[in-house]
Amino acid sequence: MKKKICVIAQFPPPIHGLSKAVDTLYNSWLKDDYEFEKVNITDNKKFLSNLNKIRKSDADLFYFTIAQSKGGNIRDLIILKTIRRKNKKCLIHLHGGYYRTLIEKECGKIQRKLNYKAIKGLDGVIVLGNSLKYIFEGMIDEKKIFVVPNCVDDEFLISDEEFEKKLEDIKSKNKLNVLYLSNFIESKGYKDVLYIAKLAKEKNIDYLKFNFAGKFYNKKDKEWFINFIKENNLEDVVEYKGIVLGKEKSDLLKESDIFMLLTRYPKEGQPISIIEAMGNGMTVITTKHAGIPDLIVERENGFFIKYDNYIESINIINKLYFNRDNYKEIIENNYNKINQYLQQENYINNIHDIFVKLDYN
Repeated sequence: MKKKICVIAQFPPPIHGLSKAVDTLYNSWLKDDYEFEKVNITDNKKFLSNLNKIRKSDADLFYFTIAQSKGGNIRDLIILKTIRRKNKKCLIHLHGGYYRTLIEKECGKIQRKLNYKAIKGLDGVIVLGNSLKYIFEGMIDEKKIFVVPNCVDDEFLISDEEFEKKLEDIKSKNKLNVLYLSNFIESKGYKDVLYIAKLAKEKNIDYLKFNFAGKFYNKKDKEWFINFIKENNLEDVVEYKGIVLGKEKSDLLKESDIFMLLTRYPKEGQPISIIEAMGNGMTVITTKHAGIPDLIVERENGFFIKYDNYIESINIINKLYFNRDNYKEIIENNYNKINQYLQQENYINNIHDIFVKLDYN
């Protein structure tokens, strides 16, 4: 008889790193080994009905992706208490890097104490990289802290043939396509990439094209972005692609050469967009923030810069453009790294190994 797993998480829509990862897991071949039950906690208005589903669930294991906000944490504590009363196994998955800061800096004494108690009673916690294991240190037995890196979904991974063609075209390329692909949150760095585009134009660098794709969360930010492009005459070097999905997203990734994510987003974990970029033969310019250093080795996979050091960004891009052998070496490193360690199959296998371990502990 199959073991039953209750997946308590945010499912798409909307699409973001966490919901994508959950969807990949839920619709994987693991359904052949386990019976999955879904509790979608995206809509907080459904909290009571979701809590009732959890109470009634006869699952053997509860897999739960926790929040990184004060209000979300209160919701999570109630859910964890409900699971604990059922005397069933519980595994939480943190898709971010802010949880420890949240409970130590934002939560009051009682809420903090409740978190320590809740975490201590778990059967396991998952973080995205070794650099994020510290988040749960001192809260739970170190042997119960598991590392599962994010992955690139199969549909967004360039094929070997397409990658070989990309390598062949390097020497003859007279333009480099720079890509920002993420939600349009200021601390994710989209304005900084736009300022770099402006600086490139001011310096008469004519071999760069900047593409932006993702979701704006409010009208004011989108208006600022569009107006900035017009006011600085950047229409010939900057294009906003909107929200890209499916083939449109896949094509954009394949056509791009340099990925820029100058993030200092407080709740950042390990951006799937960086993994997608690496898996599509791009070099990466990013910040040494959250779990990103687990993905990027300086000069081997890309470059770390301070988010507002626009001159350094231009200098790095210049060196890549005029030293194609170095550029080629980096993108080969990235493509090989993703294919070896960070494919969709790796992600599912890593989760599966933890499920098996919890079955027998």
